[in-house]
Amino acid sequence: MQDLQQKIAALQAEVNDFQAKSAAELEQFRIRFLGTKGLVKELLASMKEVPAELKKEAGQMLNAFKQSVEARFESFAHLQQSGKKNDNNIDLSLPGTSIPLGTRHPLRMVENKIVSIFEKLGFSVATGPEIEDDWHNFTSLNMPENHTARDMQDTFYVATNPDWVLRTHTSSVQARMLEQSELPLRVVCPGRVYRNETISARAHCFFHQCEGLYIDKGVSFADLKQTLYHFVTEMFGPDTKVRFRPSYFPFTEPSAEMDISCTVCGGKGCSLCKHTGWVEILGCGMVHPNMLRNFGIDPEVYSGFAFGMGVERITQIRYQVNDLRLYSQNDVRFLRQFQAIE
Repeated sequence: MQDLQQKIAALQAEVNDFQAKSAAELEQFRIRFLGTKGLVKELLASMKEVPAELKKEAGQMLNAFKQSVEARFESFAHLQQSGKKNDNNIDLSLPGTSIPLGTRHPLRMVENKIVSIFEKLGFSVATGPEIEDDWHNFTSLNMPENHTARDMQDTFYVATNPDWVLRTHTSSVQARMLEQSELPLRVVCPGRVYRNETISARAHCFFHQCEGLYIDKGVSFADLKQTLYHFVTEMFGPDTKVRFRPSYFPFTEPSAEMDISCTVCGGKGCSLCKHTGWVEILGCGMVHPNMLRNFGIDPEVYSGFAFGMGVERITQIRYQVNDLRLYSQNDVRFLRQFQAIE
């Protein structure tokens, strides 16, 4: 016990006399006294040699010494900080790190543009469910069961209920609006639709449509043409030419498809227009009387027109995108091309 007292006294004198001039000297002091193999640990290990009746006194003596060493070490804390890299030394005058800016998806930009054009003509925006029943998706649109027009659309059916489908067009929204709204009715219906098709550069199992419907007294095909002329002018420019071709849709009669002069080659012929000079952009027509009757509307009093376009198609023409798969692959390199647009 006396030897332990003498050893502690000598070390205490060394601790009291210690003066650190640098962080390196302070670190050497820490290692010598407080390190894992330091003198404090060595003294604590020698406690097993102290007689049992003296262990309490020896323990108090060692604890006091340890606290003295730690206090001495902490008294030079300023040297500890000076030995570390100063992470707070920031030059606030330097320009900050720029945060990458995102952009709207090209499909969303084009959809917003389409909707904006028709809103200025008095159309309101309507949306509906993407899981739809047979009545709103087919039957009410003059496509009763076994109608050949159903074969034109490869449909995803909900397995738990064959009467429910993933909507194949946003015409189902028009059907719901005819049920819920009073006439006259003027709506544009954007949204995602689904068809069971093989994914390729020209086709996808889901895509986006924007359809329009106008029902009122005295609506004519001339009103339809003037509305679509205005849309083309706003979307593609005043020099764009337009032509209508006869077509067939079960919910319109007469029906037509509308082409515009190719915006890439100016009508001279290129790969986009398949060297015809014309690009199809939408289908349209006068609302079929049977469809009006399905919603209790007298076709002798009211008439109307409808149209529908693929947003991907309009985007392809507007920005010359040649692969539909690019829209849904989330490739940042593709999306960054649209940062400076709108």
